[in-house]
Amino acid sequence: MAAAGGSPSIVEYFGGEDGYRCGYCKNETGNLSHGMWAHSMTVQDYQDLIDRGWRRSGKYVYKPIMNQTCCPQYTIRCQALCFQTSKSHKKVLKKMLKFLSKGDVSKVVSEEEPMDSHIEDVVACDFAYKSESQVSQSELTPLSVDHTEGVESEDKDTGETKEEVNVQKVESDSLQICADKDTPVPGEPSCLAKTVHAPPKPGKGADLSKPPCRKAKDIRKERKLQKLLQNQKCASEGSPLQAGDQVFLLQNSKSKPNQPKTIEDFVFVSLPDDAPHKLEVRLVPVSFEDPQFKSSFNQSATLFAKYQMAIHKDTPSDCGENEFTRFLCDSPLEAEHAPNGPECGYGSFHQQYWLDGKIIAVGVIDILPYCVSSVYLYYDPDYSFLSLGVYSALREIAFTRQLHEKAPDLCFYYMGFYIHSCPKMRYKGQYRPSDLLCPETYVWTPIEQCLPLLERSKYCRFNQDVKAVDEGRVKELGRVRVLHKRTVMPYSVYKKRRKGPSDEASVQQYASLVGQTCSERMLLFRS
Repeated sequence: MAAAGGSPSIVEYFGGEDGYRCGYCKNETGNLSHGMWAHSMTVQDYQDLIDRGWRRSGKYVYKPIMNQTCCPQYTIRCQALCFQTSKSHKKVLKKMLKFLSKGDVSKVVSEEEPMDSHIEDVVACDFAYKSESQVSQSELTPLSVDHTEGVESEDKDTGETKEEVNVQKVESDSLQICADKDTPVPGEPSCLAKTVHAPPKPGKGADLSKPPCRKAKDIRKERKLQKLLQNQKCASEGSPLQAGDQVFLLQNSKSKPNQPKTIEDFVFVSLPDDAPHKLEVRLVPVSFEDPQFKSSFNQSATLFAKYQMAIHKDTPSDCGENEFTRFLCDSPLEAEHAPNGPECGYGSFHQQYWLDGKIIAVGVIDILPYCVSSVYLYYDPDYSFLSLGVYSALREIAFTRQLHEKAPDLCFYYMGFYIHSCPKMRYKGQYRPSDLLCPETYVWTPIEQCLPLLERSKYCRFNQDVKAVDEGRVKELGRVRVLHKRTVMPYSVYKKRRKGPSDEASVQQYASLVGQTCSERMLLFRS
């Protein structure tokens, strides 16, 4: 999709050789990632980046060094259009429905799901603080076309045209994604989460590599039915089935028209007029120019601080308004509306859950050309009994399906990172069908095919075609777009102008990580 006349993405690449503390295994220097500061970013560029394993935390965009980091983080996506609720998911939906319609409060928090949110990813926030850009806004504003005309004459040998040098509209080839093709989900890390991940209790949690458990009663019934079907021919040989067996066979041989309930069946049900509680979900653009966002900011920031201190044991200074704004309100994504896009447009949003007139949870999401990407969730700990992490994930899947009706290309729900080496993070694989992103070829692979590989090694190449390569890899480094002294130019021109030691190795690394397409659309800032 095109950028609808918007400005191009502008990024500063920081590399990523230094290690940081891992929020999963607590290794002090084991968390390794590449990072860049996004001064601005189009939704199409970010969509393409997360499909190459990148993720954002505020305006900092990072990509784990998968074959070196202590806990590899695989982008995971759920095929929202095909999603089926599990038994535990239905329990959460029913629990909310009973609470709203009757005021019922569950006394015991379910042990089947994590206490925290579905976007519980932990990322040390030190790198974001250390890597924040110090470049002034004036340096990031490209000059008019007239100032770039002279650039092309410097690079006649490369055949660069004036149009390639000037700032152009950000466009990308239409990406055709079919629901029946292998395509997984990206995820969202939070740089503020500091949860201590205790190992699961023995016997708790599903083994995703095995088929789901079944009740013994159902197994016995199935065996009896099979036996009766096999013996049915006895009737023609003068040994008719007993009356009870005939009834059993008749009842179980009939087709069952009842379809399993969907999320929508639980979420959009009409409540009685005398229902004790009312839940309203509001989608608010992340912009201080938006009246709803501005009017609810203080209440939302206060809830964030309450959540962080109770769940992640932050100090008040760790989760003040500045920190809240920095990580959950500052977004590099440029808001965008397209004719074939959702009515709300693309960009960053807060999905606020209002219960009886007050906010009890906020899901931070990015709406992109092909997905809803979950960024973070914070909620009122007083309502932990409602399993708001799971409930909000299910609501976001339903929201994705709702957006798909107006925007046919938007059909995936990116849940964050799947971390198999951290048992507490494996629950994301229970949202089926889902896929994981191959860290080498960037193709989506059904999670069922990935789990056996991850049991053998924490780092895996999921694409089993040994000849397959990264189709989006950089082929021409000279075509990387650079912003230097407010002038847009190809790297081949900048390389000739540059004074001092060569930066080719750094630019090569950047281009290989973002891919050829993004490297030719985004502007890489060079001082």
